[in-house]
Amino acid sequence: MAKGKNVKGKRQPQFGSDLIVDLMKAFDIEYAAFNPGSSFRGLHDSIVNYGGNKNPEVIFCCHEEIPVAIAHGYAKAKGKPMAAIIHNIVGLQHASMAIYNAWADRAPVIVMGGTGPMDTTRRRPPTDWTHTALVQGNLVRDYVKWDDQPYTLRSAPMSFIRGYRIATTEPKGPVYLCYDTDLQEDPIQEKIDIPELDRFAPSAPVQGNPEALRKAAQLLVDAQAPLIITEALARNYQTMASLVELAELLSIPVIDKVGGRKANGFNFPNTHPLDITQGAREYLAKADVVMALDVPDLYGSLTTVDKTTRASKYQSNPQAKIINISMNDMLIHSWSGDYQSLHAVDVPITAETSVAVPELVHLCRELLGNDRKKKKLLATRFKAAKEIHDNLRAKWLAEARATATKKDIATAFLAMELWDVIKKEDWVLVNGTANLWARKLWEWTKPYQYLGHSGGGGLGYEMGASIGGALAHRGTGKICVDIQDDGALLYTPSALWTAAHHKIPLLIVMYNNRTYYNSEEHQIQVAKFRKRPVENAGIGTQAINPPVNFAKMAETFGIYGEGPIMRPEDLRPALLRALKVVKEKKLPALVDVVTEIR
Repeated sequence: MAKGKNVKGKRQPQFGSDLIVDLMKAFDIEYAAFNPGSSFRGLHDSIVNYGGNKNPEVIFCCHEEIPVAIAHGYAKAKGKPMAAIIHNIVGLQHASMAIYNAWADRAPVIVMGGTGPMDTTRRRPPTDWTHTALVQGNLVRDYVKWDDQPYTLRSAPMSFIRGYRIATTEPKGPVYLCYDTDLQEDPIQEKIDIPELDRFAPSAPVQGNPEALRKAAQLLVDAQAPLIITEALARNYQTMASLVELAELLSIPVIDKVGGRKANGFNFPNTHPLDITQGAREYLAKADVVMALDVPDLYGSLTTVDKTTRASKYQSNPQAKIINISMNDMLIHSWSGDYQSLHAVDVPITAETSVAVPELVHLCRELLGNDRKKKKLLATRFKAAKEIHDNLRAKWLAEARATATKKDIATAFLAMELWDVIKKEDWVLVNGTANLWARKLWEWTKPYQYLGHSGGGGLGYEMGASIGGALAHRGTGKICVDIQDDGALLYTPSALWTAAHHKIPLLIVMYNNRTYYNSEEHQIQVAKFRKRPVENAGIGTQAINPPVNFAKMAETFGIYGEGPIMRPEDLRPALLRALKVVKEKKLPALVDVVTEIR
């Protein structure tokens, strides 16, 4: 949480919505993204006419799913919330998928909205009636950490303070604050003070039980074949260095779940010799101790599931001791199964990895001491992991280079060419991995370099979250890159206008295979299993009749667009031209790259 600051100045709030803006300013909320709506017209007026100094700055969107996605991406990149303001129940229904994504991704988003008037004698027929709910938070209560609708303006400060604290306390997540239009629009009748915010800050990070941590350390030190699996640890950037230190101390190979298509973070350098992500099957089979760090889906990490039959089997050693450190059990609602399958664990520890991992480093170093025999074993283990790591990296590079001679643009070739274009920049991959080829070929060494997946898997997240990530890095000199799926952009194409309107420097590279391939792949598998024609798998999944011209789409929204790029030799020049626009003009640019269906 950014340290709160109290707003002091000569201007006094005149209307309820002015006080709400003072609360936003007190928490240093820099941006408020919204699609304009009458139910928060008072708040809108206060932001633009009372707020002053562009704090918070309005981010204008054309669909309610987009502001929440922007706030989602911003929170992951910046480490603190921004506001997404949503128009009563009709806007909230549009925004609900994006709110669920933020919930499943444990991203702190301050969702605000208007409703009412709750006083039925002041409602405009028919709109105020059909757009008012009792109570509005019911719509999203199952996938926010907390919701509130203050009854009076005197209740608003503590409601906002509580909401911010809840959103930014681990496990983090979205909250929803709803304001009656009367509360927003009526004049303030009495002075209402904002309390000293430092006394309402989130609690210190949760440390694990000392005995449990020592037991975990002993298991790791004594193990013959330990393994670490991690997923969301490096949301706190400093923790990645502690994980590297622990892995190096005991020569423990690491599987970073960012190697999965729907993983929600980047936690371990892919250039490190102990990184065995995407080559870990033999390690899972022989591991005698497995430690999971911030892994929501432990069962899925240790098993494989046949996509056709849905039958699962273990990849891991069934005799392995399991250590699990996370805060996952602290945020479970029964409406959605985002908490994943329950798995047996030998050492369960509820703790924030930001404090638990450094303590494990200390304990393991103490237990290891100067045992020469043990250190010789560790050197052997390090060498074996390094060989696997280096062989995999060399193999992937060779495979990518081999695709350069293909007639069509392969996914691996797209990732390789894009890496050559941006590798000397201070880059951030705000979205996408080109079917993991960006991780296989690029050098991911800094924890901020990849923001992860949506969490909930809802299409429409990608473009908005990319804008949010780029907004968080605007003015830093970082080159933000969005490897954008074609189907996902079709859900929220107007986000391109928001990027253009606010001059968001963002390199958008379309990963355009002209199909909803995830669905097409499922159709192929089902057809094969049922012995039916696989040729029909493209019906209802392929976007080829007519194909979408994303470059022209970008141009209609005021963005530099180029493409469709269909020949390998045309790719790099197009990427370089687009990068020049982003770097020199500080504007968004889109390159539509038509790729093979993987």
